[in-house]
Amino acid sequence: MRHPDGVDRAELALVLRRARARIEPADVGLPEGRHRRVPGLRREEVAMLAGVSVDYVVRLEQGRGPHPSTSVLAALARALRLDRDERDQLFRLAGGEPPLPGRIVDHVRPSVLRLLDRLTDLPALLLDAKSDVLAWNEMATALLGDMSAWAVGRRNIAWQRFLGGGSRVASSPEETAETEVQSVAGLRAASARYPDDPGLRRLVTELRESSARFEQLWSEGRSGQWRSHRKTIVHPELGAITLDCDTLHVPDDDQLVIVYSAPAGSPEASALALLRVLGGQRMSSATND
Repeated sequence: MRHPDGVDRAELALVLRRARARIEPADVGLPEGRHRRVPGLRREEVAMLAGVSVDYVVRLEQGRGPHPSTSVLAALARALRLDRDERDQLFRLAGGEPPLPGRIVDHVRPSVLRLLDRLTDLPALLLDAKSDVLAWNEMATALLGDMSAWAVGRRNIAWQRFLGGGSRVASSPEETAETEVQSVAGLRAASARYPDDPGLRRLVTELRESSARFEQLWSEGRSGQWRSHRKTIVHPELGAITLDCDTLHVPDDDQLVIVYSAPAGSPEASALALLRVLGGQRMSSATND
């Protein structure tokens, strides 16, 4: 039965519980761990992947949660690896409508998530057309830090570059200037493709009002797409690592897969191999605690 606010809480709770139960930890790049009494993901793991609190997930699954926002629904759909029809059902049960045509696609295809999972040797992450970070693999966490700790509304490469802090990226002045220009040009190109997308409009407005550097670059009027380049990451245990940063386009959804790599036999390749070991140890330790 639907509440006056339009949310069918009982059915929404059932759908969320069933979706969580059918996903194995390995499906989302998490270690199996010990002491699992029920199949599927734990609520804590869903909360981590979606960037919401555990209490929020508990209340939704118990049919007593608040009216979920569009961004939370999209994050839950990604965390639970729902296909597009399942995502649309989730939106409607929550009293909303699925994203309209002409809006930026923030839903991640299960096949793209499987691709990220298979890249066990290389850090990789997925961005939508406005540079929101939609998904990443275990190696990306090991290299760049825990992006799930970013608030959902701040899980955006452009926002982090101009307004965020604590990034491990250590660019030279030349590289910083190049990536800033590229970032702003990408958002301007996205604004031309998606003039009616409310999330993109909010992002650009906030950046223009809060960052003098962004406003300067935006006023120059450049437009363009992301290009492959090299990036230096300062890892807290391994130090500075300079990697090739290649961009792969998912055309149907206008999304980008960013992959970090290094030539075979190079010191950087050895650093990535060590990073995989360190990342796996950290994930195992966190699960067993």
